Amino acid sequence: MTWFKRQSGELDATGEKKVRTEGLWVKCEHCRQIIWKKDLEDNLNVCPKCDKHFRIDARTRLAQLLDDNQYEVFDANLVSTDPLKFADLKTYSSRLEQAQADTGLKDAVINARGKLNGRPVIVSAMEYSFIGGSMGAVVGEMITRAIEQATESRAPIIIVSASGGARMMEGVISLMQLAKISAALARLDEARVPYISVLTDPTTGGVTASFAMLGDLNIAEPGALIGFAGPRVIE
Repeated sequence: MTWFKRQSGELDATGEKKVRTEGLWVKCEHCRQIIWKKDLEDNLNVCPKCDKHFRIDARTRLAQLLDDNQYEVFDANLVSTDPLKFADLKTYSSRLEQAQADTGLKDAVINARGKLNGRPVIVSAMEYSFIGGSMGAVVGEMITRAIEQATESRAPIIIVSASGGARMMEGVISLMQLAKISAALARLDEARVPYISVLTDPTTGGVTASFAMLGDLNIAEPGALIGFAGPRVIE
């Protein structure tokens, strides 16, 4: 008897029409309930059973925050280099190429201008799936530029953190970003422009040690892992 791979709408060996269901259901890691994926998306990726906040990508975050999913992206063409020619299990350059192919982004943050409840805002949303949302020279520069735009335009800035910390493949250059962004935030504070920091799962390392904790208002999603060192580093 010959069996055929079943896909949506195809017939199996018995001639019965089968409906493909893979990917249509999601299991909540907190309450263990099985959730219809569309119900989860309609609920802004929050479990309707226990209110667990699922991880979402940067583009989805912008769509949820900004009015009518309308926004203008800026500084999107900055690209990381490999100053140390770093290699561990893979070369850093190959990791960058893979992350860029997988996410369609140049690096681990998106800067956008838009409106929130009709008010102009600037948002920097980090992308965790790009090398763990790690902060290298490009991420540091992009967030700094977003802060400077907010200072100049006097539009409030929202930074959504989702990161494992500094990108150590860039060595001390990644650590310099902590001071650079913090200095830009000090100037923003002097200009009396509001800064809201949103901490999502996870927010750790150098991001926590710098801009994630410096908001005029710090907001954390329920259940988010927040700390300086992640569990594996502590172990």
